[in-house]
Amino acid sequence: MVVGLRGKKMRDVIVSTVIPNRINSEEQRTAKFFKKINPATEEVLFQVARSGENDVQLAVKSAKAAQSGWADLSSVARGKLLLNIARLMEEKKSLIAEVVAQETGKSVKDALGETGGAIQLAEFFAGEGMRLYGRSLNSGIADKITMTVREPHGVAALIIAANTPIANVAWKVFPALICGNTVVLKAAEDTPATADIFASIAFEAGLPTGVLNVIQGYGHECGEFLVRHPEVDVISFTGSTRVGKVVASIAAENLKRVSLELGGKNPIVICCDADIEKAVNWTVLSAFSNAGQRCAAASRILVFNDIYEEFKEKLLAKTKELTLGTKDDNDLGPVINKRQLDNMLAAIEDVTSRGATILCGGSRLKSSGYFMRPTILENVSEKDQLNSQELFGPIASLHRVIDLQHAIDLSNNTVYGLTAAIHTQNINTALKYTRAARVGAVNVNAGTYGSEPHYPFGGFGASGNGTREPGVEALDVYSETKTISTIIF
Repeated sequence: MVVGLRGKKMRDVIVSTVIPNRINSEEQRTAKFFKKINPATEEVLFQVARSGENDVQLAVKSAKAAQSGWADLSSVARGKLLLNIARLMEEKKSLIAEVVAQETGKSVKDALGETGGAIQLAEFFAGEGMRLYGRSLNSGIADKITMTVREPHGVAALIIAANTPIANVAWKVFPALICGNTVVLKAAEDTPATADIFASIAFEAGLPTGVLNVIQGYGHECGEFLVRHPEVDVISFTGSTRVGKVVASIAAENLKRVSLELGGKNPIVICCDADIEKAVNWTVLSAFSNAGQRCAAASRILVFNDIYEEFKEKLLAKTKELTLGTKDDNDLGPVINKRQLDNMLAAIEDVTSRGATILCGGSRLKSSGYFMRPTILENVSEKDQLNSQELFGPIASLHRVIDLQHAIDLSNNTVYGLTAAIHTQNINTALKYTRAARVGAVNVNAGTYGSEPHYPFGGFGASGNGTREPGVEALDVYSETKTISTIIF
């Protein structure tokens, strides 16, 4: 078992073997609980509060009661409090990383990197307290002064995924708070302790009572109640497209502001003039790092025909060198739960039954834990369901393309539109592809992932509803624009 600080197991680092809700800045137990399983060992880590409608009611009530007081603080004052949280996260980053590593099965090294990114995001949005800009507008009427200001929606419901848990918390909580909203955070059921330790740090840093509330539990048992709650004003959801459609339809009933960051089936294109060694490295990182559990993972590898065989040989050799485990020198850990693993194995069996070939991987590592071998498939039909099915694991398909237009056509032949990448030394090729790829983010000579705190992130079609988080664009999700005009007389 992965151990925590000073040789202690995580259950010794966390105060209790039960992860509670955090409502009105206090621990709240529930009548029911569920078990959190360590994905690397299949052992039970602890019991987790299994929230229902009453728990959601309490959390929203707490956030509602605190909202006006939080909004009345200047954005500069709110920013200072968020900076306090960032500084305390920095002090406790090793502890945060231990919790993330144990819950997800990723290495402590990777968890530390993720924690560092969350801290950077906190610092960025703390600074936005000094830059929560509106605009001054010219009028066609004499002696009329007009400006716009940002105002909070009210109560923000934030629903996150488990793949990068502390980063996902920061991604939503900090922009929501800096705009003056109070928060009910629905923790990912597979990473409850990460949300819990974040809440305890926020309270220790001086966040006022009721401004942040964390509820644990299953989406269908408490998440839906949260989305439907009449006193929730803005919803931000990260997760599957299937659930995102449900969230959008519920939000539409009351015309609530909603931000959806959903799945992807992201292409990486390797041109004839690419630096093959670098392209192989970036492809492996894009497809398999974090066990492929990225919405921005490269799951479709499109290689120009002239270099296809050479690239394939080197890609397979590099992939077969990857090691699975939870140590810092391992390349990838387990997927987050058994359901996820079983879905991947079923999808591989299904596509191979229709003629696809497994070039490497294709099976579970024969040990305890939910370890999926890095898998590359060939001869997957362009029309196959696998090309429009996000598996959220270390599985990618390899495809030949004859020219740039063919690569563009295949890249866009999907319901998704989140990220893409191209490897080429020709600036014209790069510019043509980056303009034509129907995605929210595209990289040249890099991977399909790599968003930073000040970058807007989001996609088209089944990848989202057009909003962008984080970056300053996130402020548009979490604030309303009010136009104020004054006549001088």
